[in-house]
Amino acid sequence: MDDVTIRSLTPETFDDFAALVERTKGMFASCWCTWFHPDDRDPDTTTEDNRTFKKRRVDEGIAHAALVYDGDLAIAWAEYGTPEELPGIHHRKEYLATAERLPDYRVTCIQVEKAHRGKGLASVALRGAVDLIAQAGGGVVEGYPHDTGGIRKKNSSFLYNGTRTMYEREGFTYDRPKGMGNCVMVRTVAPSRRRRGG
Repeated sequence: MDDVTIRSLTPETFDDFAALVERTKGMFASCWCTWFHPDDRDPDTTTEDNRTFKKRRVDEGIAHAALVYDGDLAIAWAEYGTPEELPGIHHRKEYLATAERLPDYRVTCIQVEKAHRGKGLASVALRGAVDLIAQAGGGVVEGYPHDTGGIRKKNSSFLYNGTRTMYEREGFTYDRPKGMGNCVMVRTVAPSRRRRGG
């Protein structure tokens, strides 16, 4: 799909992101892509739902994603952020025990709307996240995809962060395993001449 564009998740694009998540029934267990964020909800607030929580973080500038658009419709995204923004990765204890250093950014979730899968849009979303990271100054970027041994799975719904082979095609290198069936992939991203906000 050569006619897709990338936009950053911002207060201005949140409604497009929200429409995409609503079409996917809130994602896994209606998480609204909040699972990896810190659990910093107000302890006195018991009715704040995941949508409201996500919007608050976007409004505060502490939730980031690359949104893939087909025309005016957001159809995929890649969530990224600093380890402080996204500390809740799977197999965190094992990960920290084997980490020499934390990355500057991590990519934690890549999703493509079901009707648009099989067109390479997960790679487009990852590329978009890397480009936005470059515009923010670059640095060491990690992703935690599924290591499927190069075998394409018929049901891609569970591949919440793509595959090792996809990351390799996008210039990431294998670092180490993480949990059962996942791995740590690393890429150093140079700062872009086209800096965000500049």
